[in-house]
Amino acid sequence: MSNLFVTETGREPLSAEERERFERYIAEIFHRMGMDLESEACRRTPYRWVQALADMTDGYNGDSNINVAFERECVNCEGDLPTVQIVEGPIAFASLCEHHALPFVGHAYIGCLRHKKIIGLSKFTRLVRKYAQRFTVQERIAQEVANQLEEILESPHGVIVCLQAHHSCTQCRGVREMGASTRTIEKRGHYATNSRAVSEFMSLAALHHPLY
Repeated sequence: MSNLFVTETGREPLSAEERERFERYIAEIFHRMGMDLESEACRRTPYRWVQALADMTDGYNGDSNINVAFERECVNCEGDLPTVQIVEGPIAFASLCEHHALPFVGHAYIGCLRHKKIIGLSKFTRLVRKYAQRFTVQERIAQEVANQLEEILESPHGVIVCLQAHHSCTQCRGVREMGASTRTIEKRGHYATNSRAVSEFMSLAALHHPLY
């Protein structure tokens, strides 16, 4: 992490002086672009905008509840084979494109073929939000979620992460394409070599588009 305000333990909170200064900056920009900051509706918009930006990038603070895993249970099954698939989704997320600092909003679907460990289902949502609530790109979210899931589960047989999102940077500027949906898929382990496992994941996740 090259930003000095972000460390392994989280992001340094905004000071009162920084908040006031940032609100002045954004008020100047909004006023120049046409906003009536004297109106009742807009008077506190710079304050709300700075707070919204802090909220939307809260993923830099991490989540201490993610790294909790349990020994897998295996009742009358062969523990060393990728026979049990877990699929979670849709997990809603909102993120900020690092190219334009505009939102992209969508859903994540995660599959894993367990090996030594399992995790509680809420951890899938926590993982997605940890990496989505940052300045980032869609492909990176999928890779980061897959990386940490592999680490927590201690080398599972396979991990797959699928993201579908609408990007306001293409909807509100440039080509102004309102209907396009961007899809990303990251495959690890058994999923990367076995198309049948991917097909089963797609079916369980109720994803009807061929992403592989």
